[in-house]
Amino acid sequence: MLVLGLNGNFSTRDEDLVPGMLEFFFHDASASLVRDGVLLAAVEEERLNRIKKTTKFPVNAIQACFDAAGVTPAEVDAVGFYFPENHMDMVLNQLYTENPGTALRYSRQLIRERLHTEFGWDLPDERLVYTPHHLAHAMSSYTHSGMRDAVVAILDGRGEAHSGTIFLAADGKLETLATYPVQNSLGTWYLSATQLLGYKFGDEYKVMGLAPYGDPARYRTLFESLYSLGDEGGYELVPSIVGPNVFGPVFFEHGLRPRRKGEPFDRRHRDFAAALQETVETIALHVLRYWTGFTGVRNLCFGGGVAHNCSLNGEILRSGLFERVFVHPASHDSGAGEGAALAAGHRLGGTPLAGTRLRGADLGPGLGDDRQIAAKLKAWKALVEVVPATGSGGDDAIDTAARLLADGAVLGWARGRSEFGPRALGNRSIVADPRPKENQARINAMVKKRESFRPFAPVVTPTAAGTYFEIPDTGANYDFMSFVLRVREERRAELGAVTHVDGTARVQVVDPEVNEPFHRLVTRFGELTGTPVLLNTSFNNHAEPIVQSTEDVLTAFLTTELDYLVLENVVLRRRPDFLAALDTLIPRFRAVTRLERRVGFRSSGERRTWHEIALDYSTGPRASVSPELYALLEKTDGASSFAELGGALSDAVRQEIFALWAERYFTLSPA
Repeated sequence: MLVLGLNGNFSTRDEDLVPGMLEFFFHDASASLVRDGVLLAAVEEERLNRIKKTTKFPVNAIQACFDAAGVTPAEVDAVGFYFPENHMDMVLNQLYTENPGTALRYSRQLIRERLHTEFGWDLPDERLVYTPHHLAHAMSSYTHSGMRDAVVAILDGRGEAHSGTIFLAADGKLETLATYPVQNSLGTWYLSATQLLGYKFGDEYKVMGLAPYGDPARYRTLFESLYSLGDEGGYELVPSIVGPNVFGPVFFEHGLRPRRKGEPFDRRHRDFAAALQETVETIALHVLRYWTGFTGVRNLCFGGGVAHNCSLNGEILRSGLFERVFVHPASHDSGAGEGAALAAGHRLGGTPLAGTRLRGADLGPGLGDDRQIAAKLKAWKALVEVVPATGSGGDDAIDTAARLLADGAVLGWARGRSEFGPRALGNRSIVADPRPKENQARINAMVKKRESFRPFAPVVTPTAAGTYFEIPDTGANYDFMSFVLRVREERRAELGAVTHVDGTARVQVVDPEVNEPFHRLVTRFGELTGTPVLLNTSFNNHAEPIVQSTEDVLTAFLTTELDYLVLENVVLRRRPDFLAALDTLIPRFRAVTRLERRVGFRSSGERRTWHEIALDYSTGPRASVSPELYALLEKTDGASSFAELGGALSDAVRQEIFALWAERYFTLSPA
């Protein structure tokens, strides 16, 4: 049985379902394609529409899954959706109450309408299968764990009426043991703290990275006043009395005021993050300790958004509560979309739940074959050039890349199909030498344009993993960068760029059977340097999701300060005068790009006109544009270059174009 799994809301490519759609309204949209319980393809819509954590209906992801599997809509037996129908319709009803100008259409109609409009696909009603949210999470986690018997713990922001569900998986069946109400949501709690620190939804991992810089003792007692641990794995969180953020009023009384974006972090912020992380670990371990004791089962499948807290996952391993732990690479809502496909297949066709352990996450679209890539590079030849290889045979690009890394270069690395989930695992990565401590701050500044405290992850070969990191006795899947481990004390100086301030690292072990080219790169670097470890981070800048296509890869390379790019079997560098070639590139607006001219008056009565460019979605950015560039952009037709639109560019306009391109307000491509 072939089943398509979906998650996200019902907004179209260029317009939200209602004005002012919230950034977390059914976030992390994706599509997954499953045949008889086997995951064929999965990709998050953000990789294709280039909107981080997008909520839009995943039309691009659906097409990408069809293309990857070589199937058509007519071959799909069913569609799974990751929430119950009545829940979706109640939420939509509230949106319509708040937006009386929006036509009343509910989830079943909207899903079928989107599929018909985009694909000419008339999906029969009986083939659209809704699944409870936490069950969808549990299906994806358990099915891919390789376990027969397990405690399946799902903790997130919320499902329908719950923020946590404990299942017992036994012999291919899932039984619900307990639920935790929405008001006890650890996911929402962590988000509230994230907002107090000046971050937003989706930035929780930044707070996790900040926590090791603080001392939890400063606010431990205060946090302890906000929760209580109960019997049988229960707990209670104190609700907010003054507003939606429980931490604001409590910590205001103790001198901690909301941090504003861009303000420096001081000791109070760091200690707050540390105490928050400690508290979440305490509560989560309390829950897990009870349920493994109650069931006598010592295997754990951990899912939901909270399962992306890698520091918590490391504590679970070190607790000794379990013999084996599995964390899905897409434990957030994208994985629930895949779980909905598994649930639909099981319900309609009897597909078994338990399967083999998932080892690789390379489930998205590829970059094309050598011929297609050569054609793309020919078109971009005014901006990039090929670096002569240093090796021989099929290892040329890998050997050249390893030598460049050993010489201190920072590389973009793009090969094969993209990864499913929020982490780059060796197919869409930035890689560097993990040894010089200064590389951590260097890459944060040169590529990511982000806070200097943010850590980077090491990728290591299986044979060397135990030499560099303290591997707990608990068995775990280290393929997906899901666990924070301790770096061996005697190796911390050697791994200066990937050892966090507390002596830990978020470790990925790359197996040759899972990703042979990436394993070969790490191995070759080890042969050259004596250290079979690389720094590995996602290939993107601060303004975009992880790169997907060849065009994304080249754009990210050209608009960052990366030294070289490995694109499949080719090593590239920028041409020294590549900025001059911007004149010959064709600007194209994204589906959400908007040009706006605003008119206002100063207090003196003087008329004032603003020219702006904006991305029209929740939290979408906007920027001022010079009148000269605005006039050019107004003439954009998707077929003419800047030179054809307005003649030779001035240096100032060229620099302005480059800055807006780097922020992804539009795309640029050769004719």
